[in-house]
Amino acid sequence: MMCERKTRDGLLFGDGVDYVGRPRSSGASRSWFMTALDAAGLERMTVHDLRHTAASLAISSGANVKAVQRMLGHASAAMTLDVYADLFDNDLDTVSVSLNDARNRSMSLHQRDSPPVGTPSNEPDT
Repeated sequence: MMCERKTRDGLLFGDGVDYVGRPRSSGASRSWFMTALDAAGLERMTVHDLRHTAASLAISSGANVKAVQRMLGHASAAMTLDVYADLFDNDLDTVSVSLNDARNRSMSLHQRDSPPVGTPSNEPDT
């Protein structure tokens, strides 16, 4: 619904053209963001907390570091990794399992296509 009647390059919040005002950080002031959090029954957080949440959800969904870098507008993947490296730790387990599965598939194909050890082959001796 937030994207209705907005151009592909339009801003998500507000009218799609003008930036929504930055939330005030003063505890004494009442920003649009704090009002929205209260109306939604959510605990206090910052807009930057939402950015970290978006990055965390993307990473846990399997996004690679380059995709997250582009999503966040970081200058380099190294910058993204500096901030979110701990969230990519689970990737090591996934890589390990995937490599093991690929090895097992390769081994089973090799065994299926090769004659058993000690069985004469159909190739002539040279």
